[in-house]
Amino acid sequence: MKRAFWTALSFLAGDVQADRSVPPTGFTARLTLFTAAAMALLAVFALSLSLASARLAARWSDDLAQSSTLRISAPAEQMAAQTAAALEVLRTTPGIASARALTQEEEQALLTPWFGPDLPLGALPIPQLIEINEQGGGYDATGLRARLQAEVPGAVLDDHTRWREPLVAAAGKLRGLGALAIVLIGASTAAMITLAAQSALSANAQVIRVLRLVGARDSYIARAFVRRFTLRALSGAAVGTLLGAVLVALLPGGAQGGDSFLTGIGFSGGDWLWLVLIPPLTAAVAFAATRGAARRMLERQS
Repeated sequence: MKRAFWTALSFLAGDVQADRSVPPTGFTARLTLFTAAAMALLAVFALSLSLASARLAARWSDDLAQSSTLRISAPAEQMAAQTAAALEVLRTTPGIASARALTQEEEQALLTPWFGPDLPLGALPIPQLIEINEQGGGYDATGLRARLQAEVPGAVLDDHTRWREPLVAAAGKLRGLGALAIVLIGASTAAMITLAAQSALSANAQVIRVLRLVGARDSYIARAFVRRFTLRALSGAAVGTLLGAVLVALLPGGAQGGDSFLTGIGFSGGDWLWLVLIPPLTAAVAFAATRGAARRMLERQS
C-alpha cells in the first residue's frame, strides 16, 4: 500500500528533465484536451441514457405488474348489472386489493388523445372499464378468467402482460445501447490519444535521441509522455464531465423522472456519483493508450 502510494505520488510529481521531452503546448496538447473533454461530455449523456432506460424499465414493470383492466362489453340495459357482478367477483378474488369502475369522465379523458375532446360517448357503444389493483403476489389470472366467463360473459381481463414485456424489453435494449455507446467512446478516446502520443513522440525524436545519449532509458522517457498525456486527459475529462452534468441538469424534468422517457433523461439521487468515475476512467484509458504507443514508437526509433 505504501509503495503504491509513493509510486502514484512520484507519477503525479513527474521529473523536470524528462518532462522537457514532451511539449507542454501545441497541437498534441490541444488534441488531447479536446478529445478527453468531448468524449467525457458524450459519456455523460450516454450514461444518462442508460440509467434513464433502467429506471423506465423498472417503473413500467412495477406499475403494469401491479395493475390490470377488466373490459365489459354488453348491451346498455345489461351494462350496470354486469358491472356490479364483475365488481363482486373481483372483491372476492384473493390477491386483488381494490377494483373500481371508471367514470364516464375518466373514459373520456382516456379517449381524448385519440379521438379529440368532442367524442359523444353517450351515442357510442363504449365498453365499461374496471381498474384492478393487485396486492402481494397478485391473483390467479386463469382462475379469474374462468369465473368471469361463467358469471360475467361480456367481461375481458387484460393483465397487461402483452404490454409490459415489450416495453420492458425495449427499455432494456436502450440501456444496452447506452452501455455500448460508453464502450465505443472509451475506444475512440484511446485511439485519439494514441495518435496524439505518436505525433508527439515523432516530433520530439531528436530530443529523445539526445536523452538516450546521456544515458536515459526508454522507460524513463516513456514515463514522461505517459504522465503528461494522462494528466491532460484527466483535466479535459473533468471539464467535459462538469459541462455535461450542467447540460443534463438543465434538461426539462431531468431531475424528476416522470413517466415520459424524454423528461426522464437525467440523474437523480446517487446516480450523480457515477459522474465522478468518468475523469479517472478517462485518465486510465489515456495511461494505457499512451504507454503502449510510447513503447512501440521508442522501439521503432531505437
